Amino acid sequence: MRSSVGFVSSCALILCALRLIDGVKGQRQCGETDYYYEYTECDSTGSRWRVAIPQNPGACTGLPEPVRGTECTFSCKAGEFLEMSAQECTQCAAGSYSLGSGIRFDQWDSMPPGFSSLATSLENTRYEEKGLSCNSSSWVPQGNYLESNRDECTVSLIYAVHLKKQGSVSFEYQYPDNNLLFEFFIQNDQCQEMDPSADTKWLKLTNHGEWATHTVNLKSGSNILYWRTHGVLMGSKVVKPVFLKNIQIEGVAYTSECFPCKPGTFSRAPGSSTCEPCPRDTYSGHGDSSCTPCNTTTQYAAEGSAVCKDRPPCSRKDYFQIHTACDHEGKTQVIYKWIEPKICLEGVTGAETLPPGGEREPCPPCNPGFYNNDTATCSPCPPGTYSDGKKLCKQCPAGTEPTLGYEYKWWNILPANMKTSCFNVGNSKCDSMNGWEVAGNYIQSGAGSSDNDYLILNIHVPGFKLPTSVSSHSGAEFGRITFEFETLCTADCELYFMMDVNRKSTTVVESWERTQTRQTYTHVLTTNASVSYTWAFQRTNQPSDLRRYVNDVARIYSISVSNALDGVSSGCRACALSTQPSSSMCVPCPPGHYIDSHTSQCTECPLNTHLVSHAAPGPDACKPCGPASRSDKDHSLCYSDCHFTHTEGNVTLTFDFSLLGSIGSLMNGPSFTSKGTKYFHHFNISLCGRQVHLAVCTDNVTDLSVTDSQREKGEGTNAVKAFICQSTLIPASGRGFHTALSSQSINLADMFIGATVENTLDGIRARPELYPQTTKKVPDVKFYYRSLEETSSCELGRSAVVTLRCNPEKTTKGEISVPSQCPAGTCDGCTFHFLWESSGACPTCTERDYHQIEGACKGGHQDLLYVWNEPQLCMGGVTLPEKKTLPCEGMEFWVRLGAGLGAFTAVLLISLTCYFWKKNKRLEYKYSRLVMSANKECEMPGADSCAVMEGENEGDMEDEVVYTKPSLLGKLKAIASKGNGEIYENVQLNSSHSKALVWS
Repeated sequence: MRSSVGFVSSCALILCALRLIDGVKGQRQCGETDYYYEYTECDSTGSRWRVAIPQNPGACTGLPEPVRGTECTFSCKAGEFLEMSAQECTQCAAGSYSLGSGIRFDQWDSMPPGFSSLATSLENTRYEEKGLSCNSSSWVPQGNYLESNRDECTVSLIYAVHLKKQGSVSFEYQYPDNNLLFEFFIQNDQCQEMDPSADTKWLKLTNHGEWATHTVNLKSGSNILYWRTHGVLMGSKVVKPVFLKNIQIEGVAYTSECFPCKPGTFSRAPGSSTCEPCPRDTYSGHGDSSCTPCNTTTQYAAEGSAVCKDRPPCSRKDYFQIHTACDHEGKTQVIYKWIEPKICLEGVTGAETLPPGGEREPCPPCNPGFYNNDTATCSPCPPGTYSDGKKLCKQCPAGTEPTLGYEYKWWNILPANMKTSCFNVGNSKCDSMNGWEVAGNYIQSGAGSSDNDYLILNIHVPGFKLPTSVSSHSGAEFGRITFEFETLCTADCELYFMMDVNRKSTTVVESWERTQTRQTYTHVLTTNASVSYTWAFQRTNQPSDLRRYVNDVARIYSISVSNALDGVSSGCRACALSTQPSSSMCVPCPPGHYIDSHTSQCTECPLNTHLVSHAAPGPDACKPCGPASRSDKDHSLCYSDCHFTHTEGNVTLTFDFSLLGSIGSLMNGPSFTSKGTKYFHHFNISLCGRQVHLAVCTDNVTDLSVTDSQREKGEGTNAVKAFICQSTLIPASGRGFHTALSSQSINLADMFIGATVENTLDGIRARPELYPQTTKKVPDVKFYYRSLEETSSCELGRSAVVTLRCNPEKTTKGEISVPSQCPAGTCDGCTFHFLWESSGACPTCTERDYHQIEGACKGGHQDLLYVWNEPQLCMGGVTLPEKKTLPCEGMEFWVRLGAGLGAFTAVLLISLTCYFWKKNKRLEYKYSRLVMSANKECEMPGADSCAVMEGENEGDMEDEVVYTKPSLLGKLKAIASKGNGEIYENVQLNSSHSKALVWS
C-alpha cells in the first residue's frame, strides 16, 4: 500500500513537471539557476525519479526531463554531499562540512528552520485575566545553545524529520535543577508516542556547568522530536533553566548541500565532516576556511570567537592573590597575579597596576593530621599516629585509637584530595585558571570568565571506616561533613552544596542565595559508600559574558570530614580493650554497647535507651527514650510499640494504636501555583514500629528505572525513608503526563521523641488551638518527631506532631488532616502538624464503659442487659457481658398481699373505733350518776370513805370513776392496766364539794 502511494505521488510529480513544460512554450530557456532537483518517493521496485523543480514557476521554459534517480539505498559518506546534476557524491568545499546521512544544529543565534517552541495552554481564564498565562514562555536561542523557560509552564521544543532508514538523534544538555522536569520523547505522524515506557524519556540531572550527551535510536519514516520542560512549584525561587546544544540527527538518505561553518569555526580542507573552533585571539565569519588573527595589542578573542573585542583597561577584577608555598625558612608571601588569559591593558588611562607582593610571613600551621619536619611542606602522619598540626606526630595512649578523617582550616595550598574547576554554560571550561583560590585563613571563589560561570570545588571520599569499637553498630552514622562558610553578594548569587553517592547522580543537598553570614552546616551520611562532595558558586543565573560582579564571593573557612577511609588522624578516640590480661588490643563492641571509660570494656546500654554514635564514650552516650517509647534490641533508635497509658486521678486509660494500621497517608489540596499548575502535598506517616516499618517517599521522575517494589522498600537513589515524609504530586490530567509525577521528596521525621498528652515535648510545641477539641472526656495523644537534617531555614531540623484523637464516628483506619490555617501542614516551614481522627484512637474498653439495664419480670423471670455508655469512647478491650436471666415474683402476688393487709387493717380500725365509742358511753353514764348523787338536796354529806359490801352494786362500780375529761393517753393506760389483771382504779374525783378519794 505504501509503495503504491509513493508510485502515484511520483507520477503526479512527473505530470506536474510536464504540464509546466507545456505551459511555458515560447518563454526563455531555463538556466541552471532557475530550477533545483528533487527526488520522488521510492516506488515498490525501489526506484525513484529525479525531477527539476522551477524556482519561480512560469518564469522560463525548457526544464530538464525527469530521469531515473539513484537507488533508494544510496547515501554519501561524511564530508560529501549528493550533487544532483550528476547524481554523484562530491566532497564539501573548504569552509563547509557534511555528515553524509545526517544533519547537525549547532548554531543558535536564531531558531533554525523546522524548529518550533510551543507553550501548553492551562485553559484557566482566571490566570489569563491576571496576565499569568504561558503565552510568553518559550525556548530562547542564546548563540551557542538554547535556553528553556524559567517558569512552571509546560513548553515543548518540536522538530519533525523524515528518515529514509533507521537512525538516531543525539544532543548535549545541561539539567542542574530538579525544580524543572525535563523529558525527551518521539511521536510518529499520527501523534502516537513511539516508546512511552522507555527509561530514556526522563533525563538525568547533570552537575552544575557540565554538559551531558543523550542518544536515542530512531525508526525510518516520520519522527517528531519533543524536548519538553515542566516547572515544579518554584514559588519565589528562581529556577535554573535547561540548556540544549549540538543536536545531531542520523538516518537521512543524503544531503544535497553542505553546511557552512558557523562563525568562530572553520574547516581548512575539503571533505570535512566537522568544523574546528578558532584558536584564541583569532576569529572567523560564516563559512570561512581559516581564522583571521586579532590585533593582540588592542584586541583579544576567546576560543571560538566570531569577532575580536577591544581590550579594556585593567581593573581589580583582572587579578587575584595567592600565597606562595612555604620556603625553607617557613615563610610565605601574598602575591598578586593576572587572571589568565590576560585580556586587559595596563598602560592606559584609568588602568590599575598589579599590586606589589606582601611581606614574607610565617607559614600557617599544618592542618590537623599533618606535621612539618622542618621542611617547606606538611606531610601526613604515619598510620597509628596523630597530630594537631604541630611538628611531631604522636602515638595514641593505651585504650585509645587514632581517628580518621580530614580537618582543613588552613589554606596555604589546595589539599591533594580536593580539586577546583570552572564551567561556563556555553562552553565546557572557563577561561580562568581555577574556580576557587586559597587565601590563608579561607578558600574563596575565583573570578571566572563571566558572571554566570559555575565555580566548582570538589572533595572525594572513597569510603568510610568506623572506629573499631563502634564498627558493628547497626543504624549508626558512618560519617559527617561539617563546613563553615559565608557569601558576600550584590547580585542574585547562589552557593550549592551537592553530593554524588557511588558516582550515580549528583543531587543538591542544600543551597543558599545571596549574602549569608558566617555559619556552619553539617550533613550526616548513614550509608557506607564512595561519596563526592561538591560546592558550586554562581554569581548570577542570568546569561552573561561579562564580569560585573567579580567582587561577589563565597568563602569556606573550614571543612571537616569524619571517618574518611583514606583520612589522617588529628586525635585519639577511646576504644574497648580485649578482656585478655595485659592486652592493649582494641576490639569492637556488640551493637548497643558503649565503652566504659573506667574499665575500657563494652557495656550494654540500659533498657529503653538509644546509643548516640558520635557522643563521647561513657554512660552519657546512651540517651533515654522519650515517654511511651522504647528502644530496639540494638539500641539504635527509639520507637513506639503502639501502646499508650494515661492516668488521671483514679482513672487509667489504655490505648492500642495498632488498629490504625502500619502507614497512614494524606494528600491535601489541591493547590495552584501562580501559573495555575495544580499540585498536591502527599504525606506518609509511620506511627509505630522499627526501621522495617518506616514510611517511604520516592521521586518517580528522575529515577524511572527503579521498580515499584524497590520504591516501596526505599531502595531508589531518590527515595526517602523516615517516620514521616512528604512528596509533591502533580496529577496526570491537564499536562499530558502518562502518570502522576512525584518529586521533591523530603524527610520530615527520622527520630521518634515520645508520646504524651502534654502540649510540649523536647522543645516541640503541639499548638492545640489548630485543632479545637469538642469533648474533654478522652484526651488527645500527641506523637512527637524530629528530623536530624538541618536546613537553611530550620537550624534544628524539621519536627512534626501527630495528634491522635478519639472519634467514634470515624473508621478504625481513620482520617488524617492538616490545620485549615496551614494547608501545607506547616505554618512556619519547620514544624508540621497532623490530626489523625479515628475510632481506633479511642482507649481500650473497660467495665466502666458499659452499664446494666434490668428488664421487666415476666412469667417469674427477669432479663439483665449490658449496653455501652453513649457515646462509646472506647475500642477493643473487654466485651459486653452476656444477657442474664434471673427468677422473680410477679406483680399479682404483691397486689394480693397488699389488698389482704389493707382489708385486715380496715377491720381492725373499725373494731377499735366501736370499742372506744362504747367505752366512752359507759364512762359518761357513770359520771352523770355520780354528779346527780353528789348534788341531792337535804342529804347530809357522806363520810369521807365508806365500804361497799361484796356484791353491792357490782355492775355500777365496775367502771366507777371521777371523770375530769381524761386524755387519750390516759384512756389507753387504763385499758392496758385492766388488761394486765388489775381490779382497782384510782382516779381523782373533781366536784364542787371537798375532794375525796373513792376506792373500789
